[in-house]
Amino acid sequence: MSNENEGSRTGLITIGLLMGLFLSSLDQTIISTAMPTVIKELGGLSVYSWVFTIYMLASTTTMPIYGKLADLFGRKRMYLIGIFLFLAGSTLCGLAGDMTELIIFRGIQGLGAGALMPISMTIVADIYPPDKRGKFMGLFGTVFAISSLLGPALGGVIVEHWNWGWIFYMNLVIGIPALIIIAIAMEESKSKERRSIDWFGALTLSGAIIAILLALVLGGSGQGEGMSYAWGSTEIIGLFSIGAMLLALFLWIEMKVKEPILPLHLFKIRVIGFGNIVGFFMSAGLFGAIVYIPLFVQGVIGVNSSISGYILTPLMLSVMITSTLAGRWMSKVSYRTILIPSMVLMSVGIALLSQITVDTTKLEMIIYMVIAGLGMGAIYPTIGTAAQSAVDINMRGVATSSSQFFRSIGGTIGVSVFGSLMSQQMASGINKLSTKSVSFPADQLENFTNPQILLDSAARASLPQEVLLELRNVFSNAIDHLFLGAVIFVLIGLIASFFMGDARLVGKNNITENKS
Repeated sequence: MSNENEGSRTGLITIGLLMGLFLSSLDQTIISTAMPTVIKELGGLSVYSWVFTIYMLASTTTMPIYGKLADLFGRKRMYLIGIFLFLAGSTLCGLAGDMTELIIFRGIQGLGAGALMPISMTIVADIYPPDKRGKFMGLFGTVFAISSLLGPALGGVIVEHWNWGWIFYMNLVIGIPALIIIAIAMEESKSKERRSIDWFGALTLSGAIIAILLALVLGGSGQGEGMSYAWGSTEIIGLFSIGAMLLALFLWIEMKVKEPILPLHLFKIRVIGFGNIVGFFMSAGLFGAIVYIPLFVQGVIGVNSSISGYILTPLMLSVMITSTLAGRWMSKVSYRTILIPSMVLMSVGIALLSQITVDTTKLEMIIYMVIAGLGMGAIYPTIGTAAQSAVDINMRGVATSSSQFFRSIGGTIGVSVFGSLMSQQMASGINKLSTKSVSFPADQLENFTNPQILLDSAARASLPQEVLLELRNVFSNAIDHLFLGAVIFVLIGLIASFFMGDARLVGKNNITENKS
């Protein structure tokens, strides 16, 4: 009877965690299609990007801190704190009266979101034995892919038929039941051992992350547009310098304190050290590439905005396939055996995307995305499972959160670097275009050579065909360079995956094998 009760409790906890994961991943995509409507009602176009930036800063910064606190004070307590903050931030976002309030409340959301993903993965490792753990990590990857598919469509439906605030209130519908389920179903023994908190490490790490991410987010324009600065500006160099100094101070602190917030010895474990490198560069290539696929199909191929929102569906469906299969593979072969072919397949898919031109068809785009997606799907579940299975239970939270942290940082850097690269390539292409003998009025040169015009169907239709073709070529060449950069990032991750060793997910011996 007790085994049946334990099985029912484990099932309820899994459902609650899946709901929480769906909640956090849905929030990242549902807001993108709703933001034009939000801007129309609240104004504040100049600070538009900060609705996303503040969330990213808060969630990324708190990931490793939540991981350590979960090891110190228990997974349940920290998870419930995280989901409560997320839901409180969601409620406040729905009530925001202007963009300043929305940005502040998104920061509160981000503070909670930093707990949901890493602690969910840690709890799964606690409640399932190694031979079943991979299966549920794959299931989590599938839920993430499904939410990524539903998010843009759901956001569009909500703003079309209801008030935009419901994109945030929707979180309460899913989040409150998840909170109740975890609070009731999950039991956790409390240790009486007094353990210290590395507050100085937490503060210096947070400061370093915030400074470096702000530099990456704000740098690259040099146009004085909104809140952007040239890479060589005093502001950006100052932020990078502050970040570097705080990072150095953090590393020094971690070598001295009894309970480091991010134990450096973890990175001596092969599957964690090289797994984090794989996650970092894979995320940099992944997010740096797929963010621009909808832009390509809308600006170059010429599909309308409603269709471009669904263009990533083939990629996410293929991600779901290999993400689900990864759980089965992990119980049979080593992590490296899964990662190497996955990274190769992802490299091939993105390399094919780097060859797209104005003549590329939608079918060709779909084929390329399917190839890339089949490679992507197994990578996150594999490196996440490898990290949490390489350590004892009292270090599992920080090991899992470190894996999530490096992926998040990699994705942020990829988007920032490729955004700057695209701006440079577009500017170079436009300069070359202005020297060509393209027939359009000289007094309208600036308007006709603004690539933004390609995203507006009415303005696009007004362009002379020769001008339209030249602009599409500029747009296409710029995005091709991004995909080439993404291939380089993924190839670095591929090289790192060769050094993962022969560790695999097997019964009671998996901790010893992961450390070897």
